[in-house]
Amino acid sequence: MTPQGKPDSQPKLLVERRFLPFFITQFLGAFNDNVFKNALIILIAFQGAQFTDINTHTLTNLSAGLFILPFFLFSATAGQLIDKTEKSLSMRRIKMLEIVIMLFAAWAFIQGELFWLIALLFLMGSQSSLFGPAKYSYIPQHLDDSELIAGNALVQMGTFVAILIGTMAGGLLIAEEEGRTMVSIVLVVIAILGFIASLGIPKTPSPCPDLKINWNVFTETWRNIAFIHSNRVVFLSVLGISWFWFLGATYLVQLPNYTRLTLGGNEQVVTLLLTLFTIGIGTGSLLCNWLSGQKVEIGLVPFGSIGLTGFGIDLFFAQPVYTGSELMGLMAFVQQAHSLRIILDIVLLGVFGGFYIVPLFALVQQRSDPEHLSRVIAGNNIINALFMVLSAVLAIVLLNAGVTIAQLFLVIAVFNAVVALYIYTLVPEFLMRFLVWILIHSVYHVRKRGLENIPDEGPAVLVCNHVSYVDAMIIAGCIRRPVRFVMHHKIYKLPLLNFVSRTARAIPIAGRFEDEALMEKAFKEIDQALKDGDLVCIFPEGKLTADGNLNTFRPGVERILEANPVPVHAMSLYGLWGSAFSRHKAFILWRIIMGIRSRIDFMIAASIKPEDATAAVLQEKVGEMLTASAKQRGY
Repeated sequence: MTPQGKPDSQPKLLVERRFLPFFITQFLGAFNDNVFKNALIILIAFQGAQFTDINTHTLTNLSAGLFILPFFLFSATAGQLIDKTEKSLSMRRIKMLEIVIMLFAAWAFIQGELFWLIALLFLMGSQSSLFGPAKYSYIPQHLDDSELIAGNALVQMGTFVAILIGTMAGGLLIAEEEGRTMVSIVLVVIAILGFIASLGIPKTPSPCPDLKINWNVFTETWRNIAFIHSNRVVFLSVLGISWFWFLGATYLVQLPNYTRLTLGGNEQVVTLLLTLFTIGIGTGSLLCNWLSGQKVEIGLVPFGSIGLTGFGIDLFFAQPVYTGSELMGLMAFVQQAHSLRIILDIVLLGVFGGFYIVPLFALVQQRSDPEHLSRVIAGNNIINALFMVLSAVLAIVLLNAGVTIAQLFLVIAVFNAVVALYIYTLVPEFLMRFLVWILIHSVYHVRKRGLENIPDEGPAVLVCNHVSYVDAMIIAGCIRRPVRFVMHHKIYKLPLLNFVSRTARAIPIAGRFEDEALMEKAFKEIDQALKDGDLVCIFPEGKLTADGNLNTFRPGVERILEANPVPVHAMSLYGLWGSAFSRHKAFILWRIIMGIRSRIDFMIAASIKPEDATAAVLQEKVGEMLTASAKQRGY
C-alpha cells in the first residue's frame, strides 16, 4: 500500500498492455545505446592505436560529443514530429531505424572501421533524440493522474537499470578475445527485440495532427528556450540540470582513460567504476524520495552540490602513483591500498549527483506552465545537450594542453562550487530550503501525521500553536506545498531567520498598539495571498508560549476568514518546549544538549468550514491534538 492507503499501481502497470510493451521498448533502447557507447569508448581507449594514430583523448571526447550533438540539433523538430504523428507508429519507425543503424554498426565493429563507428554514433544519437519526446509524451496519454508517479518511477528505474546493464555488457563483451563480434551480435539482436516489443504498443492518437512543422531548427530551438527563459526559477533550474549533465558526461567519458593512464587498470576496472558511478546515481535518486518525505524538496540540491564538489576534489587527491608496466585486472585493483577510497569517491559522486538532479527535474515540472511543459522539456533537452557538447570540447582543449585527467576532475569540481554559489545567490530559495531540511533531519526528528489533509492546490488557512522560534521552519519542511507564514515582526527580523523568512515570502505583522500600519499592511498581504491560491499559516496566540501551555487564540483568524472564506486546518506541534529555540528558562547549554534529535509530533487535522472556524473552536481543536500527543508519550 502507498502512504495514502491506496494500492500500489506499479506492479499492475507492468502486466498491462498499455504500459508493458512500451516499458520493454524503451528499456531495450536504453540498453542498446549504452552497449554501443561503452563498447566504442573502451575500444578507443584500449585498442584505438591499432586503428589510427589520432590521440585517444580526442577520439573519446569526439565520440561523446557526436552522440550528444543530435539532441541539440534535432530535439525541437523531433517534438513537433512526435506531436503530429500517431505515437505507436512513430516508435515502431524509430525502432526500425535502430535496426538499420545496428546492422551497419555490426559490420563496422567486425571490420574494425573506427571512424564509421564514430559516425554511426551520431546516427544513434539522432535516433535517440527522436525517441525521447515520444517516450515522455506517451505516458500521460495512457496513465491517469493517480498513475503518473508510478509510471514515471518505473521508466526512470528501467532507464537506470538499462544504463547499468548496458554499460557492464558493453565493457565486458568488448574486452573478450572475440569481443567486437560479440558486441555486434548483441546490438542487432537487441534492436530486433526492441522492434518486436514496439508492435505491442497500443495506438496513441496524435494531439496535433494538423500541426504545421517548423523545419527551421534554429527558430524552433529559440522558441523552446524562450518558454524557459520567461520563468526565472525554471530557467535557472534548467541551467542547474544542464550543469549536472556537464559533470556527468565528463566523468563517464573520461573514466576509461583515467582508469588506464592514472590507475593502471584494464577494461574490467573501467567497467567496475562505470557501474559503481551509475549505481550511485540510481541510489541517490531513489533516496531522494525518502529524504524529501515524498515531496519536491529543493533543499537537497545544495546538499548534492556539496557532495559533488567534496568527493570530486578528493578523487584528485586519491590518485595513486602508478609505476607498473602492465594493466591491473579487477582483483589486483581491489587489493590496492588506494582502491577503496577511489571506489567510495566514485559511488558518492553518483549518490550526491542523484540528490542534486532529481529535485531540480521535479521543480521544473512543478513550476512550469502546464500548457507549455512539453516545450519547456524540449528546451531543457536542448540546453542539456549543449552543455554535454561543451564538456567534450573543454576536455579536448584541456587534455591536449597537457592537463591530466585527474586535474580535469579537480577543475570541474571547483567549477561546480562556483556555479552552485552563483545559482543559489540568484535563487536563495535553494539555500533557505537547505537550512530547513538540515534542521528537521539533524536537530529534530519529526513524526508527521495528517499531511494528506493539506489540499494539493487552492487556498487554505493553517493555524498552529507557537512554541519556538523555528516553528515555521519545521512546518515548511514538512508540508509539501510552499506556505506563506504570518510572523511577528520581531521574529521576522532575527538574524538567519530573517533570510529564511524573506525567502519564504513570510508576512511580518505587529499588534495594533505596536504598529497599526504594519498590521493593516499584513492583512492586505494575507488577503492577496489567499486570492492567489496560496497556503497561509498563522499563529493565533500572537506570541511564543512562556510556560509550554497554549495561550488564548486571538480573533485575527476570524477577520481573515470573513474576507476570504477558505478551508481552515488546525495543526499542532508537540515536543519543542524545552528546546534551545523555545523560551524555557533552563540553562541554554542543557537545552541544546537535550534538544538534539528531539522527537517532535506534527499533526494536521481535517479541514474545517470557514463559517465554523472561530478562534475558540480552533483553540479547542489544537488543544485536543496536543493532549493526544501527550497521552501517546505517557504524560
